[in-house]
Amino acid sequence: MDKEKLLLLDGNSLTYRSFFALNVNNFTSHEGIPTNAIYGLKRVLDSIVKDLKPTKMLAAFDASDRTFRTELYSDYKGNRSKTPDELSAQFPYVHEMLKLMGITSYELQDYEADDIIGTLAKKANEQGIEVVIVTGDRDLTQLINDHTTVYITQKGFSNYETYNPDHLKEKLGITPKQVIDMKALTGDTSDNYPGVQGVGEKTALKLLGQYPNIEELYQHLGDLKPSKMKENLIRDQKQAFQSKELATIRTDAPIQISIEDTEIKPSNIEGLNSFFEKLDMKSLIIKTSNDENLKEKDVPAYQVLSLENISALKELKEPLIYFETFNSNYHEAEIKAMIIAERGKIFVTKDFSLLTSEILAGFEHIWTFDGKKTFILANRHQLSLPKISYDLMIASYVDDSGHSNESLATTIDDYFDEFILSDETVYGKGVKISLPENDQILYDHLAKKAEGYFLSKDIVDAHLKMHEQVELLKQIELPLSMVLAKMELEGIKLNKSELKRMGKEFDSNIHELKSKIFAEVGQEFNLNSPQQLADILFNVMKLPPSKKTKRGYSTSVEVLEELRPHSQVVDWILDYRQLSKLKSTYVDGLQKFDFGNGIIHTRFLQTMTSTGRLSSVDPNLQNIPARGMGKIIRKAFTARQNDWQLFSSDYSQIELRVLAHISGDPHMIKAFEDDRDIHQATAEKIYHLEPGAEITPDMRRVAKATNFGIVYGISDYGLAKNIGVTRKEAAAFINTYFEEYPLVKVFMDNSVKFAREEGYVETLSHRRRYLPDIHAKNFNLRHFAERTAMNTPIQGSAADIIKIAMVSIQNYLADQNLKSRMILQVHDELTFEVAPGEEEIIGSIVPKLMDSAIKLKVPLKVESHFGETWYDVH
Repeated sequence: MDKEKLLLLDGNSLTYRSFFALNVNNFTSHEGIPTNAIYGLKRVLDSIVKDLKPTKMLAAFDASDRTFRTELYSDYKGNRSKTPDELSAQFPYVHEMLKLMGITSYELQDYEADDIIGTLAKKANEQGIEVVIVTGDRDLTQLINDHTTVYITQKGFSNYETYNPDHLKEKLGITPKQVIDMKALTGDTSDNYPGVQGVGEKTALKLLGQYPNIEELYQHLGDLKPSKMKENLIRDQKQAFQSKELATIRTDAPIQISIEDTEIKPSNIEGLNSFFEKLDMKSLIIKTSNDENLKEKDVPAYQVLSLENISALKELKEPLIYFETFNSNYHEAEIKAMIIAERGKIFVTKDFSLLTSEILAGFEHIWTFDGKKTFILANRHQLSLPKISYDLMIASYVDDSGHSNESLATTIDDYFDEFILSDETVYGKGVKISLPENDQILYDHLAKKAEGYFLSKDIVDAHLKMHEQVELLKQIELPLSMVLAKMELEGIKLNKSELKRMGKEFDSNIHELKSKIFAEVGQEFNLNSPQQLADILFNVMKLPPSKKTKRGYSTSVEVLEELRPHSQVVDWILDYRQLSKLKSTYVDGLQKFDFGNGIIHTRFLQTMTSTGRLSSVDPNLQNIPARGMGKIIRKAFTARQNDWQLFSSDYSQIELRVLAHISGDPHMIKAFEDDRDIHQATAEKIYHLEPGAEITPDMRRVAKATNFGIVYGISDYGLAKNIGVTRKEAAAFINTYFEEYPLVKVFMDNSVKFAREEGYVETLSHRRRYLPDIHAKNFNLRHFAERTAMNTPIQGSAADIIKIAMVSIQNYLADQNLKSRMILQVHDELTFEVAPGEEEIIGSIVPKLMDSAIKLKVPLKVESHFGETWYDVH
């Protein structure tokens, strides 16, 4: 029988780490639930269990911020930022997932997860059970012994530093018990307790090399030579012993759980799959099928298209045309297979060459899934599509803006559970993805996709009609998809010679900055190493450290900004970092997306965000800096003809104008009607100034942060952090804001009330966002949904407005047969290439069409510029 092994997980540490390791924007369910921490933790758990093969397992969590340690020291962990709402919302799901995986989770009021781990580790050792602890917190190394090992998480999901007594001795020269004494002397900036002033890790380790603990140290304090350190030890003796008590992990916590309770139970596969399905984490669904299951069930009748039966396509009037690809970037993807189908008439084939211009000309209209992709793939093969009258991907997104599926199979699965096999099951994934060797498996799968398409369309269309969203689909989203397709095909010119010139200039500046930094500090070091940089700043240069991480003193941008007044070197380091990022991300990165003609073809994702905003990938042109040092990258984007110009029009403060319209607040409406600076107007109100009074730049900054914070449902805590004031002052600003703009507060309250009653909120164009957690018993889940209820009508309506404008402008360009073309959309800004002789009409008509996209109670305002490069027009 294998020896028993108990795996103890620091649940809070691992969940936090998973959250910050993955971008929350890329992990959100169709219901708007953030899932990055859940997904990351599942990967961690899979890796740990596979590597360590435990027989028992428990994940320990903090029950609350208040513990016996905060009773001992009220500021314990008092400097920690509030847990992001997007993370707090995921903890209930983390516990549910652990239960479904057969893993026990536990928390204990008034104690921390560390104390649960310490107590269980001791009990297990007493029973002769091997213990492994996995955490990101080095404090837990005080628990290691011959039977207990601590794995400290490193970069990635499966990299750990393994601590046993020998490794700890080799690394720090101390015993596990001395970890506590080291903390007593150094304190802990992360947990916010002081230790002894002026005693860092190096000094503490030196002292603990002479004395086994602080008790012995203080008994022999007279042996130390007079020094500043000795004075500090004497003065801070009480702090040192208090810090030792705070640092000591309890091994006698009154837990109500036994070692037997940590036995790993069989996973609830069905429950897990349902859980992952609900959260749109379908890549985690546990496959139970074998090769025999690859044959589709209840496959509809279909024909394999060939030269012999191709004449049958002439009977079709408005068919579905669907191209199967493996590469999501359709600007370079190959077409692997094809569906041409109407209800009851399904044709499938691997031979795309059978589709000709003559066949396409015979169709009145076509249906698609992802019409933009279909249009561009056809264009790449010199085929002209008939008008697209329906797009299921877009329609299902309108039905529920939480739907962001770019796969037909997963969209069908949203409406019909277990109707169709996943693409991954049929084709595989990663480097092994390929068409099945058995053509029948492929054709059955395609036929099921065609049938599922028509069935799903019926449900979606019923929903759209019921929810008054047909106009949103037909007048905005469907036309927009073709606008975006044409913009993508046009692309934007990338001046590679200018980009390479920038690269050489950046390299020169980077080299110069490195030389100046090394000369100033008197030695060379790796500027990209946080540890080496921290050593230089805080040990060599003696700059005041302000924040400590698990690996040492932080050198984050936030910390470096605070250090600017202390040394010119810090300015140079910040410039070095920014230039290095610009060089790698943009100068080098953008060139990878040039297909050889100097034109960049981004992909605009129309169904990715829950608010309706567009996003951009391959490359992400919405991330090109618009301000600061990085704005220079825009100089590399130009019109493709020398005598053409770029033109940009940008909505001014559109979200605040939408807020004024939706809320109907008379004070906010009047400020916009009078064309006042809304931030000046708000500053006057929250600072109780007379209209037209002079305000300082700092007052305007606070007012601007308050205006936009209100739009996003910001809390007093969040506003305080943003503008650098106390929480009480921030709360006063918010309260005054609502007193001066009372109908804004009414709108916010009514939005939450409506969401509670109806389960969703809407934009001005009836775009819906469903909020299933608006009634959640868990405060964090409910609070996140309430913030979303307040923000979505504003942000989503702003997204609708620019989409309406884009469709109107494209129609005008086509109707007037103008050569100028729309090439980019970035947030609230549209960019055009303007032909010679068309400057006056574009400069006039674009702002006019943007201003009149929708009728609001306040005027829309557009700012426009001409220029030779993208840099010049912003």
